[in-house]
Amino acid sequence: MRPTPARGEEAAVPDVRFLLVNPTSPLWRAQASGRPRGARAFRFSMLTSLYVAAAMPRGVRTRIVDEDVEPLDLDADAALVGISCMTYNAPRAYEIADELRRRGRPVVLGGYHPTFLPDEAAAHADAVCIGEAEGTVPRMMADFLDGRLQPRYVSGPVDLRGLPVPDRRLIRSSAYITPDAVQATRGCPHACRFCSVSAFAHRRFRTRPVDEVVDELRPLGRWLIFMDDNIALDRDYARELFAAMAPLGKRWCSQCGVGIADDPEIVALAARSGCVGLFVGLESLSDENLAAWRKTPNRHRDYARAVARLHAAEIGVYAGFVFGMDGDRPDVFARTLDFLDEARVDALQATILTPFPGTPLFADMERRGRITTRDWSLYDFGHVVFEPRGMSPETLRAGHAWIQSRFYSRASTWRRVARAFGYLSPAVVLHALGPLNLGYRRRHRAYGTFDAAARLAAAGETAPLSLAQRAAARLRRVPPPAP
Repeated sequence: MRPTPARGEEAAVPDVRFLLVNPTSPLWRAQASGRPRGARAFRFSMLTSLYVAAAMPRGVRTRIVDEDVEPLDLDADAALVGISCMTYNAPRAYEIADELRRRGRPVVLGGYHPTFLPDEAAAHADAVCIGEAEGTVPRMMADFLDGRLQPRYVSGPVDLRGLPVPDRRLIRSSAYITPDAVQATRGCPHACRFCSVSAFAHRRFRTRPVDEVVDELRPLGRWLIFMDDNIALDRDYARELFAAMAPLGKRWCSQCGVGIADDPEIVALAARSGCVGLFVGLESLSDENLAAWRKTPNRHRDYARAVARLHAAEIGVYAGFVFGMDGDRPDVFARTLDFLDEARVDALQATILTPFPGTPLFADMERRGRITTRDWSLYDFGHVVFEPRGMSPETLRAGHAWIQSRFYSRASTWRRVARAFGYLSPAVVLHALGPLNLGYRRRHRAYGTFDAAARLAAAGETAPLSLAQRAAARLRRVPPPAP
């Protein structure tokens, strides 16, 4: 038997073809012609798949098929097929896996959902990879080549030092808003009860050596996306990274906690390094909700000031809000919409609270009998899969459709994009903010969000709220604070 090579060590193996599949919803699956259906603004990262390919021993030829971009050929030439999935696309992953195995192809399943529910995944695969690819893929492939593939391969969070650099030529660059997705950090130490990221990473936060990140960045294009869960969580590391990036002349977006706005030095360094936009998970306007879900870094009273401070540094703000928390009542939608307008938030990701398997939230709701379906295809942030406390499932669905239809209405979208020219560079508005907002409009048309809101209006309801609640929400409006 051949020993498994250490990560980064090259070992010659026979020429082997490995097919790596990223399944997707029928709504966004590429047409037979290969033409993608969804907006390009949402196709921005294949980094996880590229890291899987980078972890393969030398001599393994990996082909990546993203169903968002091209149709899957079940007869494609491959000795082994890997399928990576999250919860919402697990049913499609299982459908593909079952058909491939029926045709005699060995299949390996990995990703978030198989990691959290390995017994379920094992019923559809010859092997399941649990945890991060760099700790499982080399051993799995070595065993496969030796004809002794094991049922499971398990890895905890890996050391990011010496992380293999992905070969971005493996994806169709033109199909993505940028092929240049990078990662400087992984994981999150916080214990937010609804978050699968911290559960997957065992609440461990890790950083790559700054010089390795910078070396990877140099040959890439000008526009980048950092796929970090919280790029400025370690302030000392962020200072070092941003200072090292400044001479490169890049333009980048990432995800970050709202607390970055409390540190003017970090904000200034981020802007100087090329940061032009941040996704910030604000989650809720209720401190009660934030405390209940252990979202302790957030306090809603500081949100508008944080947005203003980032705008003052010419950084756009893409806010995430979750609806359906136990403290939410029907007036939450109007109050949140008012805040978004007053604070001048540039883009919105509005999601319905989703208790993903593997999270404390799922375990608690399942124990209390609040989970209403295990149809994983509905775990897509757009369906109600549990019994809410503060409103009916119907009101939650209607409110979710209403706030998105109002925020992404034609008039609101164009007003927001035009306003952004006052504090963001024209290149950023045209290259990032505009396409993101228009992409959301296209997505909501496909989802039927605008039609659902129109049905509410036709029934005489402009929102799932009483007129008194709407009036009370308007009275709470205050001007945005100075940065």
